[in-house]
Amino acid sequence: MSDLYLSDNVPAVSIAILLEGLAYVSMLAIMVGKLENGRIVPFPVGDNATDTVINDEHFNLTALQHFNYTLWSNDTLSNVSRCFLVLEGYRPVMFDNGSFINGTSCYDPYFGVHTRGATGIAFACLFAISIVVSMTNLRKHGRLYLPSEKRFRAIGRRWQWYWLLFVGTCGAISGFTSIDVDRAYLQGLAIILQNFFLFMMIPGILAAIWESVRHWGSWQERQIYDRDSVLLPHDDKRSKKEFWMPLVFYLFDFMNFFMTIPRSWTKIQYQRSLDQQSSNAKPVGTDGRFKAATFFAFLAWCVICYSLRHSVHYYKPRNRGWWNSLKGFFQFAPVKYLLVLTLALVVIGHSGAIAFEWTISPLRSDANPGWIYGLGYAPILLIIVVLEIFGFIDRNEDRVLLEQRRLRERTIDAELGIGAGAQKPSWWSKRHGGGAGSSPLDGTADGSKALFADSPGRQTAHGNQQSMELRDTTSPPAGFTLMPAAPWRSSFNTPAAARQEQRTAYDRGQAADNGLMAAERVDGDRGEDSTPRRGSTTETNFSSESGQSVRAPPVKIRSMLDV
Repeated sequence: MSDLYLSDNVPAVSIAILLEGLAYVSMLAIMVGKLENGRIVPFPVGDNATDTVINDEHFNLTALQHFNYTLWSNDTLSNVSRCFLVLEGYRPVMFDNGSFINGTSCYDPYFGVHTRGATGIAFACLFAISIVVSMTNLRKHGRLYLPSEKRFRAIGRRWQWYWLLFVGTCGAISGFTSIDVDRAYLQGLAIILQNFFLFMMIPGILAAIWESVRHWGSWQERQIYDRDSVLLPHDDKRSKKEFWMPLVFYLFDFMNFFMTIPRSWTKIQYQRSLDQQSSNAKPVGTDGRFKAATFFAFLAWCVICYSLRHSVHYYKPRNRGWWNSLKGFFQFAPVKYLLVLTLALVVIGHSGAIAFEWTISPLRSDANPGWIYGLGYAPILLIIVVLEIFGFIDRNEDRVLLEQRRLRERTIDAELGIGAGAQKPSWWSKRHGGGAGSSPLDGTADGSKALFADSPGRQTAHGNQQSMELRDTTSPPAGFTLMPAAPWRSSFNTPAAARQEQRTAYDRGQAADNGLMAAERVDGDRGEDSTPRRGSTTETNFSSESGQSVRAPPVKIRSMLDV
């Protein structure tokens, strides 16, 4: 380096001085931080001036000082980048080149699993189970049985389960990482990961509750819209509120996330001594950002409550007066939302308490696990359990809507006199082969059988008898020619080939009738007897069952004069 200083290369000299200065400043800052937050122990005297004895193991004092190793009061030997345990039972060996053998890192697991880690494992397993249950409910409620509608998209009813999957994943990771919080000799990444995913669950569970409440209101609107599509307009005050409420909620929810997650978490792990914990970790764990995050979480909770009140007000029967309105809210609001909103308020209250009181904070390595899991994890898990249970109880909305449509159709059929309970004429049972209560338009098997039994081409002896009885009761007066209806229009269930054959036979019969009528007109003009001949249209019979015309052989024309 001295040769570089004496050279004429001024930029290189400047850069070298700057880099060396930064290295000394950074090392000085690290050492000052350690002096402030821990206690340096002088190296014990060894056999000579260059020897020291640590835990009955001889070390080269010159090499230790050359590589900037320091002995600390917590029985650790460390420099800027490496740390080794030198307490009883741990005897690392150092060579003159600075390398170690038989060394154990300060951040390796040392202690056994205690209450915090064991409870974390239990909660992690429960959160992992909730992931499987959430996927089951997602498949149940996310499946479509009706065509997708632009106004009510399927993604709206799936978001609740997406957020529950997110919360369950964060809970499982946070619970499993609590194991290393108990086992670590010096706190490191484990306590950061546990609290990182714990605070991630708060905006996630609020979003899951919000999507569930919002979709419940959308489901009420969809049922009303399915009954009467013009009853709820698109541009009224109600629709404007429903447009702005999601934006306001996610603004507050994102602010809660922004205040807690994107931050420097490094100082949380500086809890290697009581002095270090109080001077580094505590100020970070109780700063203003955690307090502001609690405030935004409470505002998001208020928006959820307002959304539930909005849905009850517009989609349920209204009550006049503030007292009756309050009673109506608790009467029509689903019980699951009253439960989860109460539990969510406990979660928000706990997050606010730990922002002011460090002794109960999960950010503290030696905090009481009862506060951590009793008020931090348990309410979130209970919210998931409540939503999952009601997810199994509630039916798929498309199936419910199909059933409601069938009930409305049966009600309309009954009002029109074609329902299952409507009064039928005396000939109804003979015509349709069932009792007076059967109908070809209801959903019963007898009605369906009667509906498709009259299709052309299925004529039987029993069917001929029924058709004859009907013709006897509704026969036209004498001298009136009954023109048969097109047989291919008598049934919508007749195959296309059968309908074509019926139409061809019908056209042939019509052509024959036209020829007979023309011959009769000619005979009348010639002064002949106007008595209908054999094979005329007055003797033509038409079977409504088979669609075939029963006629005599056509009249033969002897010469062109007859035409």
